[in-house]
Amino acid sequence: MKIYDISMNIHEKMAVYKNKDEKRPTIKVLQDFSKGSSYESRISMDMHTGTHIDAPLHMMENGATMDEFNIENVVTDCKVLDLTSLRDRITKEDFIGTEINEGDFILLKTRNSFEEGFDFNFVFLEESGAKYLKELGIKGVGIDSLGIERSQKGHETHKILLGNGITIIEGLRLKDVNEGKYLLCALPLKIMGVEAAPARAILIEQK
Repeated sequence: MKIYDISMNIHEKMAVYKNKDEKRPTIKVLQDFSKGSSYESRISMDMHTGTHIDAPLHMMENGATMDEFNIENVVTDCKVLDLTSLRDRITKEDFIGTEINEGDFILLKTRNSFEEGFDFNFVFLEESGAKYLKELGIKGVGIDSLGIERSQKGHETHKILLGNGITIIEGLRLKDVNEGKYLLCALPLKIMGVEAAPARAILIEQK
């Protein structure tokens, strides 16, 4: 058995969406050993920091929140698809010929996993690709960018997926993971009333 940690490290200089300073996490040391007998710190960060899971509320008014999320959706068998040859977007045509079945959870490995900073031209899942995955009846989809879509004013990709009960994981790191089948475990923090939550995601290769 081999375990792959596919989560982003959280720190103050990490990549954040569109390099917006207000999205950068801040970590404050409240007490260190020069002041007391223990070390304590506090973090302040966006719910969409690093590897995270979106809830329907993110894009849908009155949508479900993270405390309603079914964690069984993200402790599951999954398939990693190698799409590193794509330069811009993932469309329906890019899925033709791949083995995707009803109930699958798929992870999209792209050139994004090899970028350390934020790339404004990151590879994303375009609307036609999202519609195709919905038609196949998948359970969830993860991608190695901080957003599953880019430059779609109506947020069609998010709405197609979240509106049909398809889980979205963003901010995965798949550089060292080969295409294939794995056991996924990506547990979000159980925060009430919010639209997303950071998660620690791992893949388990079972032989």
